[in-house]
Amino acid sequence: MEESNGQAERNGLRRLSRREALGRLGAGALLAAGLGPGAWGLRAGKGESKGFRFIAVNDTHCMSPECGPWLERAVRRMKEEAPDFCLHCGDLTEHGEAERLATVREVFKGLRAPLHPVPGNHDYLTQTDRSPYERLFPGRINYWFEHCGWQFVGLDTTEGQRYEKTMIQPATFRWLDRTLPRLDSRKPTVIFTHFPLGEAVKMRPGNAEEALVRFQGFNLRAVFCGHWHGYTLRTAGEAFAVTNQCCALRRSNHDRSPARGFFVCEAREGVVSYRFVECRLTPAEEALLAAPRK
Repeated sequence: MEESNGQAERNGLRRLSRREALGRLGAGALLAAGLGPGAWGLRAGKGESKGFRFIAVNDTHCMSPECGPWLERAVRRMKEEAPDFCLHCGDLTEHGEAERLATVREVFKGLRAPLHPVPGNHDYLTQTDRSPYERLFPGRINYWFEHCGWQFVGLDTTEGQRYEKTMIQPATFRWLDRTLPRLDSRKPTVIFTHFPLGEAVKMRPGNAEEALVRFQGFNLRAVFCGHWHGYTLRTAGEAFAVTNQCCALRRSNHDRSPARGFFVCEAREGVVSYRFVECRLTPAEEALLAAPRK
């Protein structure tokens, strides 16, 4: 019996490998086909000792006193997931002030799990000054850590306060060239950074490929990014690269989605999955956002 067009298409999708599907379909089609977040995972390879869970969040944009309670509620929701740690993909604040950065740092202490941030363009005081971020989050520019046999690499992809048509700066490439030879290329590896590294994603740095090519030969599994407030899904070699909606009270999403939240990511039995958790506004917060800004 001949298959209907719809049935044939669904069967064809099932025959595609994950890599082929990602290469041929956009994020919307992947979601419609049931191949989006949580529906597929990544093989971790050898070296994983046990399963674990972590949070990936981006663009909290703390800018006013009202943002503190909002973030506290978001962090309480994160804590319910019992993560081992949290990746923050930049733009912790809106203007890079020490007071707001300290608020974010203190609020995330409520998670009772390590916070691993990277700087965003909004975490600068001026085009050349991010000293409050560096003082309050020492050693959190370019760095890496290992957890349960996985390697996590945090990269600085900012060019000061510039938000588009940017370039990853030479210091990051020097760090990569110095550090990557010391990592184990066989272990599953995750990159987290602020500016999108996925191909053709808006606001991607002009030299993003120069960063990704340095991971050739590595067991690169995932790239979590921020800056573009919206869900995008791309391939990066054998891995996926995603951006997410923001988790900010007073900033909106570029894709016009009203959702704010974070990813809960789980690595278990050689597979990583991720799902979006929405943080909803209270009526008071909705009224605050609807009121004209003074």
